[in-house]
Amino acid sequence: MRRRMVMSMLAGATLLASALFGTGTSAAEAAEVPAEFGTDWHDPVTAAPPVDRPDTRSCQVTLADVQFRDFTPYRGAYAPPENCGERWSKVVLRLDGKVKGRQYDRLGYLHVGGVEILRTSTPEPSPDGIEWHVEKDVTRYSDTFRHAQDVEMLIGNVVDDTYTGVIDVHVTLTFYAGRPATPVPDRVLTLADSPAGTTLTTPRNSERIVAEVYATGSGGGCEEFWYLTVADPAPYSCKADRGPYREVQISVDGRLAGIAAPFPNVWTGGWSNPFLWYVVPAPRAFDVRPVEYDLTPFAGLLNDGRPHRVEVSVAGVPAGQSGWSAPVNVLVWRDPHRAHVPGALTGDKATDLANSSTFTPGAENRVRTEAGHRLTVSGYLDTSHGRVTTTVTRTLANTSDHRWTDGENTDGLDARWTDDETARIAGHGPARTTRTHRTYTVNGTVTLGSDNRLRTVLTLGDRAQSVTREGGRRTVWSRLDDTYSGDAAYTADVPRDQRHAVGTSTERYRLLGPDGCYDRSLTTVQGMLTEDRRRC
Repeated sequence: MRRRMVMSMLAGATLLASALFGTGTSAAEAAEVPAEFGTDWHDPVTAAPPVDRPDTRSCQVTLADVQFRDFTPYRGAYAPPENCGERWSKVVLRLDGKVKGRQYDRLGYLHVGGVEILRTSTPEPSPDGIEWHVEKDVTRYSDTFRHAQDVEMLIGNVVDDTYTGVIDVHVTLTFYAGRPATPVPDRVLTLADSPAGTTLTTPRNSERIVAEVYATGSGGGCEEFWYLTVADPAPYSCKADRGPYREVQISVDGRLAGIAAPFPNVWTGGWSNPFLWYVVPAPRAFDVRPVEYDLTPFAGLLNDGRPHRVEVSVAGVPAGQSGWSAPVNVLVWRDPHRAHVPGALTGDKATDLANSSTFTPGAENRVRTEAGHRLTVSGYLDTSHGRVTTTVTRTLANTSDHRWTDGENTDGLDARWTDDETARIAGHGPARTTRTHRTYTVNGTVTLGSDNRLRTVLTLGDRAQSVTREGGRRTVWSRLDDTYSGDAAYTADVPRDQRHAVGTSTERYRLLGPDGCYDRSLTTVQGMLTEDRRRC
């Protein structure tokens, strides 16, 4: 049966190549798609859109030019660009990386003045070497970039006789003259350590406060694959007290202020099969986006000029177990016409956290999980333009079916997370309501046959819809759908040149909004990029 599966994959790759190249293409061109993975493959690429860059004068600053061989952070200094002003229409970060030989996927961060401006992971290299790049719009951190700052970057790595890949990166910031399209935060803050925990002191005239948390389960342990963990008595290798449900929570002075579903990140060695990711990584793998919380309902409390205890935790992680990183940035917009903006928190109501994880034994063991939570917080501020009330409601839900055989030679998951958020702002002028619906999906299976042939079939989805209405009229909207699918197989526990790996992968990234349409599809076969199609 395993031989039929492998031959079917090879035949499917040949048919796919024929369909992509067309009947009029010469056999020599079609033969460029190999029968299996070789020692080199196409450089990593994603279907996500590049950062739009304005057609204005620009200045560039280098943040880091470093090789990572171990877990020693790079430390440097940043100075604002000369003769480029203090206000920019856009600031774009670009990371260029290269690595060759043998290496695991690695997780990294970049801090400027203590502010995390990038969290990323690395592709796994070919023996001949690969290059890749990451772009990110970091205009929101302009306040940090206006001053000289310390720089710290780390992509923890191990280089020895077996793992030979040295990770070489070059990181720049490019500043574009002009005014930003939307107002950027006046201040970008980080949390301070104190005997009572981590604290935050905001300006007394804060009018809007947003916390962003770069929450990732990582470290190679079970929390890297938190969505597969099970509770006793289920016989599975990764355990958690109450199963796979995770929730990233933020609190202010011990009061629950925000909840969010973490994104199910898959790094480039994930799901036991690096051949899925050599060319096209999973969504967000190279640009890990933070979870955001609107803390404006708490601004009246925070605006007293005193430090307040702000803490982030991940519900569902077994007590004393490590594996999550959750650094916090706090973005603040101030009222320019008042030194102090008073207000109050008027409501914070949460439902009980529902979390049911049911184990059903059998030839194929099964754990069915259903979980969810809802939180509403409300507060007002007496601003220079009148009293403004902000109400934020967030509703989370998770369903999953995890199934596996004894010995875990077959291991599969079908999971879905929804994170719905409604923010209503009422005060001067028409009320403004923004509704955002986020959906994350994982559907995949890993099988290991009696011939030691390992196959992974996996589909990942990252979707979001957002609509803003003022006075009942739609003013802003967007729709995102980023879907990855892969199917790859190789012989496990043999030298690299004996794996006889085959695999296909696709990614389609669609983004629609009032400003237009972006729609790009990528397809790979055995490490070759066979399709790069744009539909808009």
